[in-house]
Amino acid sequence: MSDIQTAKAVVAEFHHKLDNARFEQIPDMLAAATADDYLWRGYHPFHELHGADAVASRFWQPLRAALRRMQRRQDIFFAGRNEMDGEASTWVVSMGHLMGLFDAPWLGIAPTRKMAFLRYCEFHRVEDGRIAETALYFDLPHFMVQAGLRPFPVQTAAHLVQPGPMTHDGLLTAPQDPAEGAATLALINAMISDLGQWNSGLTLEEELARTWADDMIWWGPEGIGATYTIPRYAEQHSGPFRAGFTGRTPTKHLCRMAEGNYGGFFGWPNFTATPTGGFMGMPGTGKAGEFRVIDLYRREGDKLAENWIFIDLLHFWNQQGIDILARTTALNGTLRE
Repeated sequence: MSDIQTAKAVVAEFHHKLDNARFEQIPDMLAAATADDYLWRGYHPFHELHGADAVASRFWQPLRAALRRMQRRQDIFFAGRNEMDGEASTWVVSMGHLMGLFDAPWLGIAPTRKMAFLRYCEFHRVEDGRIAETALYFDLPHFMVQAGLRPFPVQTAAHLVQPGPMTHDGLLTAPQDPAEGAATLALINAMISDLGQWNSGLTLEEELARTWADDMIWWGPEGIGATYTIPRYAEQHSGPFRAGFTGRTPTKHLCRMAEGNYGGFFGWPNFTATPTGGFMGMPGTGKAGEFRVIDLYRREGDKLAENWIFIDLLHFWNQQGIDILARTTALNGTLRE
């Protein structure tokens, strides 16, 4: 357990230094905290970046210039050993919002001079006291909507600035009982087994009830939205998603782990699927596309109670020939509400 606590301390110190660094200090700060061959994975339009200088100059400095006086408002923090590599590596998860005053353009999005929230979730692989690898997933369409843009048609579920756990116990800075983490991971694996086959022989709601609480909350990304209870989740996301796609490949993850009542995973991609029916108000293309996803879960008893989801929908639709970011920002505000 000591390596898990050590990894948490490394990431907590990294956050403190990054969040308090002056603009010009960010490259040197990242270089000191990360490995020489640092690999960073992020959403469209960033994708993979290599080395601290690239991450600083292409992501963190432009974001800090746009989102002035930025604060990290963290809701979930935990760590664990990665099931996908036989527990050889240790990862630390942080989820919440980066909040600030949107005072300068970012990625072609015009500033509002108002508060803005960038939903984020990051997985850090810690090795020899430094961060060797990061997956930082963030809800850019959600940020665009706050700036008055409409990147997608009306979604099936609710648009919200999404809160953390209902139990307010998601910051696992202290050691946790390993048995609790094992129970969480086992439940997540059972859910993945059900989710990945689409042919359980049960109705969708019956299948979901095997691993989900009836009053589950699915905190989905902008373009799909958040939904509450098994029946509404089936109606507002899971059912339409299954109806809109064929050829879903088996699930594969780069990291999957849990600690206490919290767990999650990410892939690059998690799976591919082919849109053949309508999805997100757009027609099927018949072309397979990648889904890069982070899922975090809170377990309550023997069921999953809450799920926070980050899906790179801009990357998916870009593979279908639709550059949502470029198309929306190029209209110079004509899509603003």
